[in-house]
Amino acid sequence: MEQAGDAATLAAYRRLRREAFVREQGLFEGHDLDDRDDDPRTVVLVARDPAGSVAGGVRLGPACDGPDIGWWTGGRLVVAPAARGTRQVGAALVRAACARAEAEGALRFEATVRAGAEAFFRRLGWARVRPAVVAGAPHVLMRHPIGRIAAQAAAAKSALGPLLAALPGGPARLGGPGFVGDDGAPVPGSDLVAACDAIVPSMVERDPEWAGWCAVLVNLNDLAAMGAAPAGLLDALAAPNAAHAARVIDGLARAARAYGVPVLGGHTQLGVPAALSVTALGRATRPVPGGGGRPGHGVRLTADLGGGWRPGYRGRQWDSTTGRRTDELKEMLGAVAAARPAAAKDVSMAGIAGTLGMLAEAGGCGAVLDVAAVPRPAAASMGDWLTCFPGFGMLTADRPDAPAPPAGPAVSRVCGELTTGRGVSLRWPDGEVTEAVGGPVTGLGTA
Repeated sequence: MEQAGDAATLAAYRRLRREAFVREQGLFEGHDLDDRDDDPRTVVLVARDPAGSVAGGVRLGPACDGPDIGWWTGGRLVVAPAARGTRQVGAALVRAACARAEAEGALRFEATVRAGAEAFFRRLGWARVRPAVVAGAPHVLMRHPIGRIAAQAAAAKSALGPLLAALPGGPARLGGPGFVGDDGAPVPGSDLVAACDAIVPSMVERDPEWAGWCAVLVNLNDLAAMGAAPAGLLDALAAPNAAHAARVIDGLARAARAYGVPVLGGHTQLGVPAALSVTALGRATRPVPGGGGRPGHGVRLTADLGGGWRPGYRGRQWDSTTGRRTDELKEMLGAVAAARPAAAKDVSMAGIAGTLGMLAEAGGCGAVLDVAAVPRPAAASMGDWLTCFPGFGMLTADRPDAPAPPAGPAVSRVCGELTTGRGVSLRWPDGEVTEAVGGPVTGLGTA
């Protein structure tokens, strides 16, 4: 399977289409070319026979004009008469198209197929959406299920509820009344808020400076989501040797200076596998809960779209913070405290959509995300953006007319709402709604 990369291959594919759709099926007169063929974003995949001739092909690409929002369509699937019968070529082309669409960040991939081909697509895992008519002939709109968001959320958070059930009082005691599942925990009898995050050991091992920076970043984001002003940090560092530990500390120290937050102390151990966790302390007289959202509240994403993918983490970690000034970083961290929304959560490794599921779960409701309204960097596909760690990203829920938080260089936009039910759905410009997360993300229950 290959992408048609030259004029001769593309011409051979189009000849097969003309033979099938014009002469054999009579769907079109003269030719079957349309605007999709002229769209430079359209991708054509072809299969070749043992002699090297084009034995079949399929085209796919973004469904909407303008920016690619992660909605792709496939079409013009054709197989040469000599290669038909076993359906292996057609099935291989369909599978290749699905893989390519997902690799390009698509979260919705559909095709309108002949009514007689519905069973073939069902065997390949596609689902029927509704009947359709193309060129006067009965067709069926079918959808390839893309479970990327649900898989990311499950991998990052689904074990929490069962694991934490073993703690005294179970998950309901964590964080105190109204703060179950929050990013930080109010310390009883005080205005202190505590947060603690560990960095993935493999990241500490292979990218120690970035691990040190992120250990500060994620903890301060946790405090910021509760409207808490940071007071200081404590770190626990393990490393195979002093040189490796120094690299981690360098990243941690640079981040602490950039954010203007002191490192108060911690613990260091050498001669062991690399590991890092940081605890952050902040102050908030009235912490903002993650579970304060209710059906009807608007969902707002406030995110820093500057920067780019961290080298070595393309599609997974967005780095905007290392290029920001201290005043810009502090403005972003103070956004929730200034706006005081009904609910807030910083975007975690569950991604934007998965974290929205956590916010909705804590409030005992569901959520709908308007895909086209999500603020997103031009360099990130929708699939990557909704599942990556975005550096600075805050999800808040409040009345729909609530003003945007003052967040300095970050972009803030209402891009959905909380609903009755559970899970997270994606709403597309044509009004279609697709499921992203089918149910609770953490199992921790409502706050």
